[in-house]
Amino acid sequence: MSVAIPAIALAIAMGAVSPGPSFLVVARTALAISREDALVVALGMGFGAIGFAVLALFGLLLVFAAVPLLYLLMKAAGGAYLCHMGYRIWRDAPKPLAIDASGEKGAPRTRWRSFSIGFATQISNPKTAVVYTTVFASLLPPGAPWQSVWPVPLLVFFIEAGWYCVVGVALSAAAARARYLASKVWLDRAAGAVMTALGLKLLADLLLP
Repeated sequence: MSVAIPAIALAIAMGAVSPGPSFLVVARTALAISREDALVVALGMGFGAIGFAVLALFGLLLVFAAVPLLYLLMKAAGGAYLCHMGYRIWRDAPKPLAIDASGEKGAPRTRWRSFSIGFATQISNPKTAVVYTTVFASLLPPGAPWQSVWPVPLLVFFIEAGWYCVVGVALSAAAARARYLASKVWLDRAAGAVMTALGLKLLADLLLP
């Protein structure tokens, strides 16, 4: 296990830093809402990741194999959610942000809403569960005792939440915010288009052999 844990950490970290729906949601929250909201979204991402990690450790891949309909339903729900988020980002792109004379951002969301958005975005992609299961199956020794496995979900949480906290802090800086405001409509529409494309890809996978 002394070798498996660092290897798992590296594999999960590489997946976390890859651009995807989670990155887009945290980045836009940091730029358009507030640093605090971005950090709460990142926390929601971390809890979504820890949930998938626990399920993966208990053999989610075996469940998907035994009940293929479950995977298809999760994939359909995830694709629909990403399309919905993408549509809302695109629709709201022309709306100006409420920024006062001091340059501060408008009123943030409730913390629970920010957390819920982060959590829902993370669990909307069932491929995350499959990736975790594959990584664990490949790197954890067979029959590893629970005492040596329980730190893995915590490791996943700190990697995922930690990375998105870094993203939230970096992109909530004044200079980054100014650049965002100057190109808000096109940046938001690009983010919405990418989010929708990711959702459509998940849905298209259901129809392709």
